Amino acid sequence: MPNIRSAFFLLLCFTFVWVPTLVAQQSIPYLNLNVQNGDLLFVGAELEHLSGAINRVTQRTSDVSFDHVGIIEVCDSSAYILHAIGKKGSIREPLDSLVLSESGQNRRFALYRLTDEDQNSINQAIITSKTLLGKPYNWSYVLNDTSYYCSDFVERAYRHAGIFELEPMTFINPDTQKTDTFWAEFYQKLDMDVPEGKLGCNPNGLAANEKLTYIGYLEN
Repeated sequence: MPNIRSAFFLLLCFTFVWVPTLVAQQSIPYLNLNVQNGDLLFVGAELEHLSGAINRVTQRTSDVSFDHVGIIEVCDSSAYILHAIGKKGSIREPLDSLVLSESGQNRRFALYRLTDEDQNSINQAIITSKTLLGKPYNWSYVLNDTSYYCSDFVERAYRHAGIFELEPMTFINPDTQKTDTFWAEFYQKLDMDVPEGKLGCNPNGLAANEKLTYIGYLEN
């Protein structure tokens, strides 16, 4: 009997060591969808200006067209977004601050969620993202540790789990096969060379990640 009990105890220990623990993420209803802690919210691109320029050189499929992304945090029955955006820099703000401010501009908001196998990376990603707050926006899109842009912010938050990968950036317009005119003028004003080929990331690239599942579009 002692040997049987010992064997049973060892089996229990082995089970607890090797079976991964799934972390239940808090979710709340927001507009027409349930948003969950760690979800990624992608913002639909415009046709012109910086938004259109980002999408022109990064769009991968005709039905996916984004120029911004942030991480949703559900806390105390409220939804927040952690992101790096324009003049605000890296901030945590109510989700309404983004969604409602853009609602009159026909911007669309797509919700994506990490697959079940990667849900355990969310809590650390939220913690990491909060250490990135307060930094200015990175207008050069060249990676550094003093300023961030939107997809850079998200990639860093999930870097511990290897969810996303940095890739060589391109600023080539697929229609002309030359540097997009917007970007040529953009970097000329910054007095720097176009960072073609330097490592980076973008919202369209993140949305194409196989570890993300498309949930739906928010509807007012």
